Amino acid sequence: MTDYGHDLVFGTFLTPQSTRPQDVIELAERTEQAGLDLVTFQDHPYNPTSLDTWTLLSYVAARTERVHLSGYVLNLPSRPPAVLARAAASLDRLSSGRVELGIGPGDTYAAGAAVANGAPQRNAPQAVQALGEAIDIIRGIWDTSGAGGVSVSGEHYQVRNTARGPKPAHDIEVWVPAGGPRMRRLVAEKADAWIAGGAWLSDIDGEVTRGNNTIDEAAMAAGRDPREIRRIWDFHGRFGSVGRGVAGGRPDQWSDELLQLAMTYGMSTFILITDDPKTIDLFGREVAPSLRESVAGERAMNVARPV
Repeated sequence: MTDYGHDLVFGTFLTPQSTRPQDVIELAERTEQAGLDLVTFQDHPYNPTSLDTWTLLSYVAARTERVHLSGYVLNLPSRPPAVLARAAASLDRLSSGRVELGIGPGDTYAAGAAVANGAPQRNAPQAVQALGEAIDIIRGIWDTSGAGGVSVSGEHYQVRNTARGPKPAHDIEVWVPAGGPRMRRLVAEKADAWIAGGAWLSDIDGEVTRGNNTIDEAAMAAGRDPREIRRIWDFHGRFGSVGRGVAGGRPDQWSDELLQLAMTYGMSTFILITDDPKTIDLFGREVAPSLRESVAGERAMNVARPV
């Protein structure tokens, strides 16, 4: 049983179709109205059928008041890290501290399209190394308490005494997807959250347990408390009168299934992949409150239980 003690966060993952731009705006607003905490958008800057994610984040920030925002995840090869750091900090200040930074090395299946769009071509080890260098640059620019400028001399990214700032309005979290041991060690050393990618896992118990173990061990080796690292779960789901859990069941069945993910596997952020307004409403108004109450109850019992 694993519980890292994080506050629960609930959000949506929306499709930013360039042919129907108003649809995704309305769904983002619906996410906030349903009481959810977070709205995210996929990032494929080489794809003309998708709206540019950073432009969309900025627009949605101006149309909402409370909900947090993130690319899920931003394509690093297409976005220079120093520029991205200042863009994120600027939007965070403009939105009163509502921006988080989901960032990844780029999808393998879309690498050709990204390269055709001007992104550098990297193999898997190079992509991980480049992501680590980028995170160092981003954090350095956000750290306005440091003396002098930021200098990072990496193999893929180099900045030389570049100015620090602006400082974000809050401590922006860096979220990283990681399916293999190399990326999970990077998460343990440099990130604030592991995106487990639940929508794509075939062996939840085995893969999540191995992932948590790798991250926990690597975090301790790097001098970090594993509890510093949030665990994020994304999933497809739909509601119905029949079916099990998030595969077609009732809201109470969703809550039961997600409770196991929270208390057994340490997941604390749940991102629903959907473009259906009614599903968003039920997730925010029924599942999220129920799950918060259940997790609070489980945690209270665990504290009271004799060792």
